[in-house]
Amino acid sequence: MRTPGYGIYLFGTAVAMMADSVEHVLSYWMVYQKFQSPALGGYAVISHWLPFLLFSITSGALADRFDPRRLIQLGMVLFMLCSLAWGVLFYTDTLQVWHAAAIFSVHGIAGVLWTPASQVLIHDIVGRNHLHSAVRLLAMSRVLGLLGGPAVGGAMLLAFGASQAIFINVLIYLPLTLWLWRAPYGPAFRKEPVAAPRDAGGFKGILAIAREIAGNRIVVSMTLVAGASSFLIGNAYQAQMPEFAADLGHGDADAYYSMLLAANASGALVAGIFLESRGVLQANPRMAFVLTILWCFCIGGFAVSNIYPLSLALLFAAGFLNLAFGAMSQTLVQMHAPAHIRGRVLGLFSTSVNGMRAFAGVTVGMAGSLIGVHWSLALSAAALLVITIGLLAYEMRPEVPKSSQ
Repeated sequence: MRTPGYGIYLFGTAVAMMADSVEHVLSYWMVYQKFQSPALGGYAVISHWLPFLLFSITSGALADRFDPRRLIQLGMVLFMLCSLAWGVLFYTDTLQVWHAAAIFSVHGIAGVLWTPASQVLIHDIVGRNHLHSAVRLLAMSRVLGLLGGPAVGGAMLLAFGASQAIFINVLIYLPLTLWLWRAPYGPAFRKEPVAAPRDAGGFKGILAIAREIAGNRIVVSMTLVAGASSFLIGNAYQAQMPEFAADLGHGDADAYYSMLLAANASGALVAGIFLESRGVLQANPRMAFVLTILWCFCIGGFAVSNIYPLSLALLFAAGFLNLAFGAMSQTLVQMHAPAHIRGRVLGLFSTSVNGMRAFAGVTVGMAGSLIGVHWSLALSAAALLVITIGLLAYEMRPEVPKSSQ
């Protein structure tokens, strides 16, 4: 935090991620009220994360080749245009299904432009000496912003209504966008020479990077467990939160609905403060698996709960565990990625942790239109539990010692 510029970057990133999440809360609510379609909610998740699956490594290569500040700004501009489009359609009451699908898709493209570039820029700001602390704090700020958005979005929905709130949300993207305009970081300010980036090569690039990290047990294990959690659950249950609230007897945009949204965010906030102040839960692969297992129980319990206070408590615990695991896995990958391919390893991790969330729109959202969102979320949590236990068992196997020289 003492590094010049890092505090502003940390704050701006958290606020921008919060604005991203606020837009989800407001748009999901209005789309549900107008269409009441779990399938459209599922598409919202798919369109948000599918660009990460397809283009994360390409975006990482762009961040290596061009100024990451400008890529981040481009993403912010697209986010603001999406919020403006939602606001006009909400205000004029002309929202149609194809409008929602188009805006959801542009929002996903904005996200994939932003994420790898933001991870690359952190190295320019803090250098090598403070990288570990910076990575962990930035990971926590992004998760806090992601989970804090529902609380802020719920409060804005209550205070202003969806139409005015979404216009206000445009302003929340501005601090990071404006600061990056003249921030003294990026290729022109780098002191160390950077190797010329190689062609990402699409899926061939994914396979090439996978081969290069195949012997890096920490990076591989964290990429796999993060990908599995995103594939099966991700944050797809947030898109279905209006239906969960209705089934708990609070289907209106009232304080009880906002408390459901805030519970997850509150757990994340407590986790961030507790972990940083106490210095506990240091980055460790096995601990990351344990946290994921506990998260499965919380999400599965929430899916089957029909008791409002219990649902609140489970969402609070899920928020705590989500932040702890998310920050830990990202920190481990960024710290253990080989320096000469760091950008592409981060792109591969982004493909796993973000791109795989597109499928959660199917496992939770679209499956929910067939069997109900309670069953789809519970079964997804059970499947993730089985996979994580298997990965943990594999991780606990002793490493085969190398042959003595």
